Amino acid sequence: MTNGPDLIASLPVAALVTDADGWVVRHNAAAAALWGRSPAPGEARWSGAVRLLAADGAALPPDATPVARLLAGAASDAGGPETPPETPLETPLVAERPDGSRVGYVARPALLRDADGRVAGVVELMLEPAEIETADPGSAELAAARLAAIVSSSDDAIVGKSLDGRVTSWNDGAVRMFGWTPEEMAGQPITRIIPAELLHEETEILARLRRGERVAPFDTERLRKDGGRVAVSVTVSPIRDAGGRVVGASKIARDVGARKRAEATQRRLFDELNHRVKNTLATIQAIARQSLRRAASPEAFVRSFDGRVGALARAHDLLVAGGMAGADLAGLVQALVAPEDERAGGDAEAARIRAAGPALTLEPRVAVQLALVLHELASNARRHGALSGPDGRLGIDWRLEAGPDGRWLALDWQEEGGAAPAAGDPGFGIAMVERSLTASGGSAARRAGPEGFGWEIRLPLPETVPVPGAAGPAVGLRAAAGPLGGRRVLVVEDEPLLAMEIESELADAGAAVVGPAGTLEAAARLIEAEAFDAALLDANLAGRPVGTLAAALDARGVPFAFASGYGVSGLPEGFRDRPLLGKPFSAEALLALVGRLLAGPERPADDGTVVPLRTPD
Repeated sequence: MTNGPDLIASLPVAALVTDADGWVVRHNAAAAALWGRSPAPGEARWSGAVRLLAADGAALPPDATPVARLLAGAASDAGGPETPPETPLETPLVAERPDGSRVGYVARPALLRDADGRVAGVVELMLEPAEIETADPGSAELAAARLAAIVSSSDDAIVGKSLDGRVTSWNDGAVRMFGWTPEEMAGQPITRIIPAELLHEETEILARLRRGERVAPFDTERLRKDGGRVAVSVTVSPIRDAGGRVVGASKIARDVGARKRAEATQRRLFDELNHRVKNTLATIQAIARQSLRRAASPEAFVRSFDGRVGALARAHDLLVAGGMAGADLAGLVQALVAPEDERAGGDAEAARIRAAGPALTLEPRVAVQLALVLHELASNARRHGALSGPDGRLGIDWRLEAGPDGRWLALDWQEEGGAAPAAGDPGFGIAMVERSLTASGGSAARRAGPEGFGWEIRLPLPETVPVPGAAGPAVGLRAAAGPLGGRRVLVVEDEPLLAMEIESELADAGAAVVGPAGTLEAAARLIEAEAFDAALLDANLAGRPVGTLAAALDARGVPFAFASGYGVSGLPEGFRDRPLLGKPFSAEALLALVGRLLAGPERPADDGTVVPLRTPD
């Protein structure tokens, strides 16, 4: 421990403090004068490293000193009384100083315990005869010494200051927390550890103390000697003199950095949960709308919608089983491709389906997208492909590929027997297969040959950062009639189904959609190369912030809005005043917001205030 302006040093009687093993870690000047020496912390055990004699002049073994006996008694009677009966509270002793002189005193030791009741050490007062005669019967000196030792050994920073804000005491907890020693802080203004923008806190505290008012605990920040900041909870208590007047203050600062980090982590988790739930709802909403657009009848809609939502549910089951860290690809194939009665325990179709590949865990977002892809391919195979008749076969093989652009998953879907999809409109399912993979930086290519119909699927693996493929062509460029009148709108959205739904709604309203882009890189290329009148920007692309995209749009003077499930707090710094379309959203809200973006900049209201373009979150 460090000597300096503390309560042990200010005691008028000799006092020492030991740790739980009996090593002297602190003593005051009165103790050094009594011993005739000043041992360094950890140099002396049980006493001040002077020869001790009993009152009758007999040499006292080290393990018979009051401190040693008190600690030994506590160890043998853990949880028992603080002072074992066989150890007297007061013990007459004689200290033989290094120069040979002797001085008599009475040792008054007492155990120190931590907050959990464990023995942390001993505080001992060494009273000379004159002091014993005037000692308070209630052992006020011992109580003061115990308090001083507790303050000295506290993990919290405990600081005394005068009413003009100057440091009068500085314990070891303050040394550990802030880095300055007691000698460096004695007499210094407490503002030395207060950030400039928080100096008003000290002004208010001192004013309230002078008025005799209580200062409630509050969270704030303080400065370390190295310039770093520490989050603390500060408690301020007045110090009064014998007449009850406030003459100073005691401040206790507790490091709450761990709590603050835990709170921030909890907020991020809640934000992420909110984002995931809203994205899932938006995906289901898009599935419903897209399924309805292509359905030939209400019965067909219900059948396709139920199947796709069921695929989402099975993917989420696998993610939950994996602690939301990812889903096993083999398990995903089994859950989404195996026939219903196979999952129920039967063996129908099982012999005609083969799947093989290395063990691989897919991150959650890609797992959900691939689940929908596998569901669509399996559904098509059962309706008119290899599994629509008794003789067709389906093979699913995957492998890992490494190249200059990173590591990739290559999945081959091969059907033998059955018919390939008819030419013309590919339908929602096939479009979703292609767009889902493109949004993840991958690709899906259909093929038809003598061996049958198949798909070649490639996906980048998250362990690397591959160079994404070229952005897909702009769609919906027809000069259609509608409220958006052929205006060009950039769409940046990493959820493929939601991107398709946004694209469909904007195209139906007459807009020309640029994109959609599902990655930061693809969006950046479109912003640089394409011309458009407005942009709708997902606030988070596969966990990556979009501040650079927002800055690029802002630099070009393009009006844009965010679409997000996070809320305003999830938007990039500097752009939280921009319009926000909360997920899930209605087609009406989408078109209204884009229409307002295309109408021009925000207009002042009659009273001169700016009306923000924001939809309810």
